[in-house]
Parts: sequence; C-alpha cells; structure tokens
Amino acid sequence: MSTDPIALWRAIANAGGIDAYVSAQLVEKGFLVKRRPTDNMSKRDLARYKQQLKDEAAERRRLKKEAWLAYKANHIVHLGEGVYWNDAADADRFDHPKAEERLAENGLPVLDKPQQLADALEVPLTELRWLTWHRDAAARVHYRRFTIPKRSGGERAIWAPLPKLKAAQRWVLREIVEKLPVHGAAHGFVAGRSIATNAAVHADARVVVKVDLKDFFPTVTLPRVKGVFRKAGYREQVATLLALLCTESPREVVEEDGKTWFLSLGPRCLPQGAPTSPALTNTLCLRLDRRLTGLAQALGWRYTRYADDLTFSLPRPQGRKKPKPPQTAKLLGGIKTIVADEGFTVHPDKTRFARSGGRQQITGMVINDDHGPRAPRELRRQLRAAIHNLNQGKPLPEGESIDRLRGYVAYIRMTQPELGESLSAQLDAALSGA
Repeated sequence: MSTDPIALWRAIANAGGIDAYVSAQLVEKGFLVKRRPTDNMSKRDLARYKQQLKDEAAERRRLKKEAWLAYKANHIVHLGEGVYWNDAADADRFDHPKAEERLAENGLPVLDKPQQLADALEVPLTELRWLTWHRDAAARVHYRRFTIPKRSGGERAIWAPLPKLKAAQRWVLREIVEKLPVHGAAHGFVAGRSIATNAAVHADARVVVKVDLKDFFPTVTLPRVKGVFRKAGYREQVATLLALLCTESPREVVEEDGKTWFLSLGPRCLPQGAPTSPALTNTLCLRLDRRLTGLAQALGWRYTRYADDLTFSLPRPQGRKKPKPPQTAKLLGGIKTIVADEGFTVHPDKTRFARSGGRQQITGMVINDDHGPRAPRELRRQLRAAIHNLNQGKPLPEGESIDRLRGYVAYIRMTQPELGESLSAQLDAALSGA
C-alpha cells in the first residue's frame, strides 16, 4: 500500500473507513487469525496459535497507526488551545437550513469541507491548519508588528500579516467578504465611497455631532467574525477556519533566555493591519448602521459611518421653514443605547460638536466651505510650502516625507481634481529638479 498519506486515505475511504480498511488489509496480508477453541490444542499448537494472535494484534496496531497518520494528514483534527473543533462534517445542528441558497444570493463560493477551502486558497490542508492554529504562547506568529503615531498622541500597534497569511486573507476578502451586504451609511473601505463621500452627506449642516467607537477592532472577536461567515451560509468547520484566518490575539512580545515569545493578552479579534479587518467590520455593522440610520431619520438628522467614526448632522431648514429643536440629548442617548446593544462602546472622551458658525470637519474634510467638502486650507498651504522648499533645495521639515506629500496630493485631488493635478505636477517637477 502507498505510503503517500493522501493516496492512503483515499484507499481507506474507498474501503469504508479505518476499521474496514484494517480488516481488509489483515485478510490480504494473511494476518487475520480464525478464532477457534483452545481446549483440545497441544502445547505446540497453542503456542503457535497465541503467536499468530500476537502477530495479528501487532499488525492491527501498525495499520491503525498508519491510518490515523493518514487521517491527520487529510483532516484538521485540532486547532489549538481554546478553539472548538468537531471533526465530523455533519456534527453541527445549527447550519443554515438553506445554506447553498444563502451563498448563491451573494455569489459566494460553495465550500462545504476544509479541503475545499484549502483547494480554493491553493495550499495543502496541512498549511491551512498551520495558518489557523492558535497558541496562547507562540514562538512565532503570522504577523509583523510595528507602530504608527496616533493623531491624539501615543502610538498605535499595527499587526501586518506575513506573505502566506496575507495571500489567504486577500482571497477571503476578494471572494467572500467584499460580496457581503453593507449598509449605505458605511463609507470606509467600500468601493466607490471615501472620506469625501462620507463628508459630503453632511454638507450645509446646522450642527455636526461626531462619535467615536472605543477599541473598535479588538471588540470584534473570533465568535463574532465566525458568526458573519455562518450567517453568509458557511457550515461550522469552514466558518471556523475562515474566522481564524481573519483574527489573531493581541500579543505582547517577551524576550526570555535568548528566545522571543508572543504571549496572548486576550481573545482573538480583528487585527489592525489585516486586509480583511475593515471590510468585515462593515458587514458586521450592518444592523448597527441600520438602527442608527433609523434613529437619525426619526429625529431629523443624517448619519454616516467611516470605520469607527460615527457622524450625525442636522441639516439647515430649507427656505423660510422654522428650524426644529435639535433634540441632541435624545440623539446621544439613543446612540449609546444602540451602540451598546450591538456590542460596541462609545468612547467617553471623543464625542465632538460643531456648529455652523465654526469649522465643521468630518474625516479630515471641511464641509462648511462655500464650494463643498475640501481638504483644510492649512494642508494646502503646507503642501505648497514643501514644494517651494524643494524648489529652493531646502530639506523637508522633520516628520515630512515624499510619500506623505503624495498623500496630501491624493487627499486634495478627491474633492478638487484640477488643483490636485496641478499640485501633483508641481511636486513631480520639484522632485525631478531636486
């Protein structure tokens, strides 16, 4: 029999399972001993009979061990500490009754078994298990950690997936997550929407209220992500694997005895840095967005969400209509209730108000400009000053970089295409002459 675990498991499956395969092999190899009474056996025959039974038992153990190794090579079996895994494909009684119809509604790939997911990702099943295995204390993880400065001060930890996991996450994003329903109020990481479209909704506002969700990505834990895939129509095993591919525990890096350890600090959640994380929050927030839209409309407000930034605005009355009371307290109370119901928390220190008499800025865009949402005037001045300095042969100020300047150009181009193109050409000319 072939020692290739895939071919061996195929033979075992064709035989009807491990026990049937082992029995057939014992017969084929002449190890299966016919049982008979020993009362009338001579000592010599009894000794020979006992030896045959021992040989059969030894061969049975060897065949079962070989079959178990083949089984493990072709099945997941276990995924680490604290991860529920039932290896029977039909074990879950909570599968969606019309799973294939649900998948077809959104044009999602049918993946009934772990092997089908591995095939879709173009990796062996053993590699899929390696990518999804959870350890509380790990000598290596599938992410690279670095930090970026926060606008409010301090640093934000980014966990960027390494190439193999990143490729798997991009497949999950492209083939599954981006096809899931998203509410119209969501503007972050949605095709055709941006910080500019998010800001434009709130033009001509009497009052703007900005609310921030606290610990947004860490709040979206493994069970919630798994629930997204289960609701999409995927069965228990595949939904578990997809959720594990998209989550990781927040970790502390510890050096001990010359070795580096990555220690889990909490449950698996969406890592900030994975390509799947923003889009997963959009589909997971579908009901949140629906409820907050309903609240806003009932009180005469408008609502959008860009990632963890919630924005509400009260439009100016049209014509000579008398402005209605803003009912801001009722709005804020409703926001807190709905956000808590949906498993999130309003950041207590990051609720901001802006009236029409002062600057109203949403996702970086100034919205009470006579010409609609615009990049802030000081950013445009900063970019022009940097281009001027480059033309004069002066170094960029500390904290500035060419990539950041190009980002400013792209930012301006979103709402002022002609100005953006002009500044882009000026920057290129300054760089070519530098």
